[in-house]
Amino acid sequence: MAKPKKWLSIGLGSIGLLVVAGGLGYRWWLQSLPTLDGEFKLAKLSSPVSVDTDSHGIPLITASNRIDATRTLGYVAARDRLFQMDLMRRKSAGRLAEIFGEMAIKSDLQSRTYGFSVRARQILFKQPAIHRQYLEAYADGINSYLQQNPTLPFEFKVLGYQPEPWQAEDCLLVVLGMFENLTAWTESSERMLSIMDQTLPPEVLAFLTPDSDRFTDDLMKFTQSRRPPQGIPYSAMQSLLAGNSADLRSLAKAPEETLAGSNAWVVSGSKSRDGRAILANDMHLGISVPNIWYRVELQYPEVRAVGLNLPGTPFLISGSNQHVAWGVTNLVGDFLDLVKLEMNPDNAGQYRVGDQWQDFVERHETIHIKGAEPKALTIRETQWGPVAEQALLDEPVAIHWVALDTDAVNVGIADLEGSKSLDESLAIVKRAGGPQLNVLLADEHGHIAWTLTGKIPRRFGGDGAISHSWADGKTGWQEYIRPDEMPQSIDPTEGFLVSANDRRFSADFPVVIGHQFVNGYRAYRINQRLKQATTHSEWSLFNLQQDTETEFYDYYQQLALKALSPEVLAQKPELIALRDYLVSWNGRADVASLGLPILVEFRKQLIDSVFTPFLNGCKQADKNFVFQWNYVDTPLQVLLNERPAQLLPEAAHHKTWDQFILTQLENSASTVMSRHPNVGLADLTWGKQNIAGHAHPFSKALPLLSSALDMPHQALAGCGGFCVRVTGPDFGASERLVVSPNHLSEGILHMPGGQSGHPLSSFYKDQQAYWVEGLPMSLVTGKSQHKMVLKPE
Repeated sequence: MAKPKKWLSIGLGSIGLLVVAGGLGYRWWLQSLPTLDGEFKLAKLSSPVSVDTDSHGIPLITASNRIDATRTLGYVAARDRLFQMDLMRRKSAGRLAEIFGEMAIKSDLQSRTYGFSVRARQILFKQPAIHRQYLEAYADGINSYLQQNPTLPFEFKVLGYQPEPWQAEDCLLVVLGMFENLTAWTESSERMLSIMDQTLPPEVLAFLTPDSDRFTDDLMKFTQSRRPPQGIPYSAMQSLLAGNSADLRSLAKAPEETLAGSNAWVVSGSKSRDGRAILANDMHLGISVPNIWYRVELQYPEVRAVGLNLPGTPFLISGSNQHVAWGVTNLVGDFLDLVKLEMNPDNAGQYRVGDQWQDFVERHETIHIKGAEPKALTIRETQWGPVAEQALLDEPVAIHWVALDTDAVNVGIADLEGSKSLDESLAIVKRAGGPQLNVLLADEHGHIAWTLTGKIPRRFGGDGAISHSWADGKTGWQEYIRPDEMPQSIDPTEGFLVSANDRRFSADFPVVIGHQFVNGYRAYRINQRLKQATTHSEWSLFNLQQDTETEFYDYYQQLALKALSPEVLAQKPELIALRDYLVSWNGRADVASLGLPILVEFRKQLIDSVFTPFLNGCKQADKNFVFQWNYVDTPLQVLLNERPAQLLPEAAHHKTWDQFILTQLENSASTVMSRHPNVGLADLTWGKQNIAGHAHPFSKALPLLSSALDMPHQALAGCGGFCVRVTGPDFGASERLVVSPNHLSEGILHMPGGQSGHPLSSFYKDQQAYWVEGLPMSLVTGKSQHKMVLKPE
């Protein structure tokens, strides 16, 4: 595999780190480096296990059975990522304020409201015996490491606390944290839609919140969706505009480009030279230091599995064994409802269920706060879930969420590691109860498949988009889709399957999966590229993962260039340089691409300026209201194309839409240039703006440590959400995996950062350069550089 360029910041030469290291005792820092060689005892092992660590710190665990391998995985994960694991369980348990103080109270309040700790314990005892064994063995491995290594990572020293023994339910806390990361965002979406439903005419709400775009329509062959794009409701929108006397700004924002998502696709044996099926998967998440994933290879009788582990859990999220490869993307569906509570006017401790008043069940919690007095909480529970801390439209609501249903959460996905066929893998995936995901599979015989995992609610009396009362029993959930009802696709005639968080369901699908999936451009572009080539290999799919073309922004480039007409340039010759700059855009998000920084800002400015005037009533109903919709470009482009005079925003300042659009473009250029005061327009490349900012949790509080703890600030190719190569300052492809089962040695896998969480380790930053520069690394572990043998006590 190719080697990256050398970076001066890698190694022990960081001045900031040495200063802090001196304060803590440099010898102590060196002593806290994990031991990678030697023989050690590991409680409850049935037979010796070897751990071979390669030149990138990636372990190969060879054991005589799955339980021993799992116990050892806990040991080596703690060796390399102990503080990260402790932080994740604390986050879900609502115990960050104990170590960070008052700055973490908001996070703790949310987790305590969910009651993740209580539910994790309940979930544990509902798991099948073999899965409890995995969780317990993993916890045993962590605790053995804690007992044998009193010198802990530096973060514990800085924060002044000792990690508690790991419990089996702590693994489930980490799983619930991933639920929150991937699906809890729908609470804010339901709040937004509920406010809009109360304050806007229904035809305006429908126009502003479609569930499709031109790329998705193409992929779905223009089948009807549940929230199809609508024509402009001229009269209703004109009334809203006429009643808007306030000078409001920033009520509408571009959709978050940091929404947890992913790319995954599989090509069948009919599309490769030798009949092999190949999987490609890059999961898009927030990126910090260390990276969220931990690379590992496992060998025990009849199983050789390699891929990506979530530290704190005993299974591979994405990877391959000899028979089947699997990869995932966020389903981006709606698995959380806010249930409006009808309160007893004579007793604030009761809510209505049917024709009776029911008492709230109170759960008492105490948040211990570093440097401050403890904070006592009383969380009220209903039969639908806990009462949210924040009311909705001044009414209390309960959080009904799959993640809080202890019968719906499990770790069944762990069985993929030993699966031997496509059919077996499909069955495992469909009955698993983790976060709701698209799962793509490729087997050793050249077959491919797509299906869903996680529990999908079967709603009645509504689609879950807007908050309603469930008191009368006419609205709610009726269990979940059965495994045999899960949608699937096996060996399609095209020879490939693609998932990029796009909408895959038309209006006739019997169950509501979601309301706003992700814009279809990424899926469209991947489909386009896969169709263009007759055969594919691991290398061609790895190259596709790094595709930076972004046709999505073509519309905004053409809109801007039309605004800079010859007549306008004659009156404002100072804009000629801007016109030339935008013409120079090469249609991609390369480091050297010109034009794109202003096009990205131009779109954001248009979303804000075009829609804010119609949302005054929403702001009056809720001071925190902000409109963000993943398909916002659909209504935006309809308005910009038709340009109805009666709906001209900021009519007091502009006589025509042309003038309005030009103003937004000029403002966008000024905004971007103000961020780069020492860079001329001709030198303002995309790489000047899209710069890696992968940071350790300590770097903000301890800026002197930033150069030592954070990854180097380097220009990134790719963009946030609208090209296949998703990258941003602190968000993007958290890994890139390409693999064919039974051809593991030809597989490719790289990720940002490195295996180790220790800043003095040579494995702390050594994979970052491969990731930034788009260079491949081997999926399987390389030649052993260190050998550890763990033996039974």
